[in-house]
Amino acid sequence: MDCMSIRSQMDAYLDQELDLPGVVAFDRHLASCAQCKAALATLSDLQRNVRKHAERHTAPAALYERIRANVGASAGAARAKAPKRSWQWPPLADWFRIGAAVAATTVLTWTAATVHYASAPDQLIAEQVFAAHARSVLTDRLSDVASSDQHTVKPWLSQKLDFSPPVADLAAAGFPLIGGRVDYVNSRPVAALVYRHRQHWIDLFVWPAGSSAGVAQEALAKQGYNILRWSDAGMTFWAISDVNAPELKAFAEAYVSAK
Repeated sequence: MDCMSIRSQMDAYLDQELDLPGVVAFDRHLASCAQCKAALATLSDLQRNVRKHAERHTAPAALYERIRANVGASAGAARAKAPKRSWQWPPLADWFRIGAAVAATTVLTWTAATVHYASAPDQLIAEQVFAAHARSVLTDRLSDVASSDQHTVKPWLSQKLDFSPPVADLAAAGFPLIGGRVDYVNSRPVAALVYRHRQHWIDLFVWPAGSSAGVAQEALAKQGYNILRWSDAGMTFWAISDVNAPELKAFAEAYVSAK
């Protein structure tokens, strides 16, 4: 991808609208182009500041009523112009078509409900966590700061982010710290702590929670990867790896105990 293509896709990249191949191609270009990387950082700062500081205004009630009245008047005029026809019972063959249409509508309604359920906020974040982990492995960009020293990783991440993520070395529990990087999940920059368990990589994404109340661990799975999410002490945590579910749970428990 050239710089012009990258610049045209920056908004889609920040809004998590690119597919996985597009994200991988985007990240590969950023790794070798300082100008595009700087442009993305500027755009990300602008987006974050707009969301944080922009004023939001509610439309006046009078405007709502005026629009509603105009729409109603337009619909009434269209009905008045339509020729009136006397209603007749449809032929028998049409009843079969009507029945098929009702059945199809029922299937579509059920499908739409299923898609809506799968698109709940946590499911959308899970998709982003999966994509972020996949592209880090595919592009071999596991960490921006490679170190097993938590006192090196934590300050580096704190300088890059607007919060200080809790970092712990879990080597004694079988999950040594490899490093960390800044990633982008849930429409904001987040900390990604990288751990290893035998030949497997574990990404732990961390960012401030919406409230200080803790949320118990919840397990998910996607395409052979296990995911655990929870919140504690004002932070949200999402862990993902191809290790089995009990091992990922053991990692999460070790992290919670050590931080």
